[in-house]
Amino acid sequence: MYQSITTIELEQVLKQESQAILDVRDRDDFEVGHIEGALNIPIDELAEKSSTLDKNRPYMIICYAGGRSQAASEFLAQKGYQVTNVMGGMGAWRGEVK
Repeated sequence: MYQSITTIELEQVLKQESQAILDVRDRDDFEVGHIEGALNIPIDELAEKSSTLDKNRPYMIICYAGGRSQAASEFLAQKGYQVTNVMGGMGAWRGEVK
């Protein structure tokens, strides 16, 4: 099971505390612009690279519109990771990008 938040809620959380953000978009999209400090693991590589993530650390999962992050959140939650899906993704993000 996982939770979901909006990009507005994520922006408010980030003003108060640091969060681990996992961006599951393709590398090219990630390079165009991403939330500072985000880790990029494209969704098509997630199954093989999920073991590199810390199960004791919560992750905010983001993509462009929310579909891939929802699928990634479901996958990671089933594997025992603490995840929150960011609804609306980078398409709805109004904060700073790197």
